Amino acid sequence: MKKENIMDKVKGSYVHLIAIGFALLILLGAALLTLPIATKSGQGMKFIDALFTATSATCVTGLIIADTYTNWTLFGQIVILTLIQIGGLGFITIGVYIAVLLKKKIGLWGREAIHESVSTMESAGSVKMTKKIIKGTLLIEAIAAVLIACRFVPILGWVEGIYYGIFHAISGFCNAGFDLMGRWEAYSSLCLFQGDILLNVVIMSLIVLGGLGFIVWDDLVRHKWHWKRYMLHTKMVLTITTILIFGGAFLFFLFERNNVFAGMSVKDTILCSLFAAVTPRTAGFNTVDLAAMTDGSKLLTTILMFIGGSPGSTAGGTKTTTVMVMLLSAVAMIRSSYGTNVFGRRLEQEVIHKASTVFFINLSMGLIAIMIILGIQPLDFMDVCLEVFSAIGTVGMSTGITRQLNDISKILIILLMYCGRLGSFSFVLIFAQKKKVPPILNPEEKMLVG
Repeated sequence: MKKENIMDKVKGSYVHLIAIGFALLILLGAALLTLPIATKSGQGMKFIDALFTATSATCVTGLIIADTYTNWTLFGQIVILTLIQIGGLGFITIGVYIAVLLKKKIGLWGREAIHESVSTMESAGSVKMTKKIIKGTLLIEAIAAVLIACRFVPILGWVEGIYYGIFHAISGFCNAGFDLMGRWEAYSSLCLFQGDILLNVVIMSLIVLGGLGFIVWDDLVRHKWHWKRYMLHTKMVLTITTILIFGGAFLFFLFERNNVFAGMSVKDTILCSLFAAVTPRTAGFNTVDLAAMTDGSKLLTTILMFIGGSPGSTAGGTKTTTVMVMLLSAVAMIRSSYGTNVFGRRLEQEVIHKASTVFFINLSMGLIAIMIILGIQPLDFMDVCLEVFSAIGTVGMSTGITRQLNDISKILIILLMYCGRLGSFSFVLIFAQKKKVPPILNPEEKMLVG
């Protein structure tokens, strides 16, 4: 059998393994969350709601049927936190790291699986990358946990304060958006701490770091501040991330200065504007009431959620590089340029094809889901749009309609969250995988587009 055919089968096998692995992890989490010990009422959670919560945690989304603090016991919260950590890093990454600790040899299949799981450029060095990912993640989460604990220990005491630090550090870095602020007000997220500089800066930093992508981390560590030495991928990620954060913050300020930001101090307005731009990428926390925002802000939030984070990160969405490639390709077409060029490099045509495929599929899924939900439930159009793209982008932001969804709508949102988490694997590998060129091609013929 030829090498290409062997590798196609290998790729197909681990794509299915990843999909099945996440599904089994979700079902296990759902089963644990239905146990009486998992809920404070002692009655257990209805299976469809437990499945929704387990999917949201595993797919690091953050959409919730019930408030995390008021509904779940410590056991239930730890189950959710475990699902978030495994879902954020990927069970293959964690499994390989455990195998490395046990001195097990990682073969070709394992290296290829890691390569796609963390979106590295090539399988060579993937095991070393896995070690860096785990160690870097634990270090960042530990530092953040200490800083967050500094805010809550004076309020809750040492034990609960440290627990709050650990929970929100993991949830923030994995871009999950689950919180325990229901202690003060159910479903309030971080609204009660909108003016807290320490908490806001730490959470925003976690979201950005988690959403940059592991390969960007590695490039930054190796080349420090030498911009010219960065890979094209790193330059594109850093560029569009900066534009989206500060450009988004400026737009939120314009849209909300006379609305939810009215009466705030300059410091609080800046914090809330920045947080509103960072959290849709794809964390799910919020420091202002999303339902009270203008339609312009809701639409902007939806767009940012659709874009999401960067490849090989804990974030979801269509991905920053996908959108940037689409924009650059359009600009090149308008200017009649030879090829799509950026930062002194020309993009491969296959990359452009992959970007357009992922973009089209995500957008199509969202539009179809919106039509179905609006067809079976009398809900606000903008709220449904935000909910659907929040699920696809594994964001978790909501105007509150999650608790109003019927079982059919819940199942649809569950499927969207699952597909959103597997997007980089299923969409790119299955729909845009390089195929063997057939010996005979159909004749070309011109047609009109645009």
